[in-house]
Amino acid sequence: MTPEPLTPLDLAFWNIESAGHPLHMGGLFVFDADTPDAAERAAGLLADRAARIPGLNTRIRPVLLPVGAAARHVAPGYDPSDHVHLTAPVRDFFAAAGALMQRPLERGRPPWAAHVLPGADGTSFAVLFTFHHAHADGMRAASYALSLLDPAADGAPVPAGVPRKPKKAAGPRLPGPRELPGLVRGVVTDAGRALSIGSAMARAALDVRSSPALVSRATGARRADGAIVDLRDVNRVREATGGTVNDVLLAVVAGGLRRWLDKRGDGSDGVRPRALVPVSLRDPGDPSASGNRLSGYLVRLPVAEAEPLARLGAVRRAMESNKQAGPASGPGAAALLAEVIPPLGHRFGGGLIARSGRLFYDLLVSSVPLRGAQGLTLARSRVREAYPLAPLAPGQSLAVGITTYEDRVCYGLIADAVAVPDLDLLARSITEEAAELVAVCGG
Repeated sequence: MTPEPLTPLDLAFWNIESAGHPLHMGGLFVFDADTPDAAERAAGLLADRAARIPGLNTRIRPVLLPVGAAARHVAPGYDPSDHVHLTAPVRDFFAAAGALMQRPLERGRPPWAAHVLPGADGTSFAVLFTFHHAHADGMRAASYALSLLDPAADGAPVPAGVPRKPKKAAGPRLPGPRELPGLVRGVVTDAGRALSIGSAMARAALDVRSSPALVSRATGARRADGAIVDLRDVNRVREATGGTVNDVLLAVVAGGLRRWLDKRGDGSDGVRPRALVPVSLRDPGDPSASGNRLSGYLVRLPVAEAEPLARLGAVRRAMESNKQAGPASGPGAAALLAEVIPPLGHRFGGGLIARSGRLFYDLLVSSVPLRGAQGLTLARSRVREAYPLAPLAPGQSLAVGITTYEDRVCYGLIADAVAVPDLDLLARSITEEAAELVAVCGG
């Protein structure tokens, strides 16, 4: 396999990682065990299947040119069993997942892992998949995870796909005379877009009204938790109020934060944190292409608003405004700025870039679709719940992942364990907020 150069955004994610802030994303799948030895059988199946999944055998290594760049190479002696780990029985899947999420992936090997967690009661087990963000965005990571599970109940293959054949890396070459005008136009266009996004980021940093509860001292410790909301209830709210399902899910986060802040005594008056909502630029029909294809929307969550329907209305208007502007402009498109930074800038400025995230957004709220995933199983054990766990940026205490599986919405929460010792309280607040939205809509 020809080495595949990392895109600028891949390179940014690879270089902003630190020991205290690993930059991998996770997916916690909880299963009903069909037999007491189901977890052990699941670990064997995962190792066997991982050997046949294209892309899982590649590691990230620096290249000579351009200076500071890196590429994916097939790892010599790759053994997928080195990436699948069967743990001792655990009583709390979320506690185990939080402890595992704080461990960086080994950078000298293909950057992924699958931790199989047998339940202490013998009736359930969980699998925590982790993939480095430089290796895959949320949609691609979900595709990897689904390709390691059994096919959906209807017999249709899970859309794992085969990565596009990478283009052979070309050596340095001087542009010809006919190419110069186009190159100049491209530079001017890129500079104009960067200036537009930078200006939008500066405006978004004005009048910041966050909460100290969303700020972390970068301890490196992690805590995970989750909440489940009935998808049928979400659809009832959407039908009664208009907008989209995603608007409702974001409004539930805003209301859950309000309840949580009030319960812990921090207060929610005046709080309007900036939520970065990633937007995939990937072709929905091709989840298999490697690397990151991301932009984002920046949304002020109306935590200070007292009424649930008013919060939902504010979220809907903010999302409509973002959609009208498009994912290539506005402060949420900051990821696109990676394209105008040279490789050496990513290598030596990674720490500065990582710390700057706190300046323009307060928490990440990422929706990860499990396309076509219904009735998933592994080793004859059925998937009961699926929680996405997003990376936690330096300076931020909380990140929220959202996915739908069958008839439920799963909120995956990851937090700095010191800054947020009461993450279970936020999980309960999210389910309470969803229930109140349904009640006020006459559900």
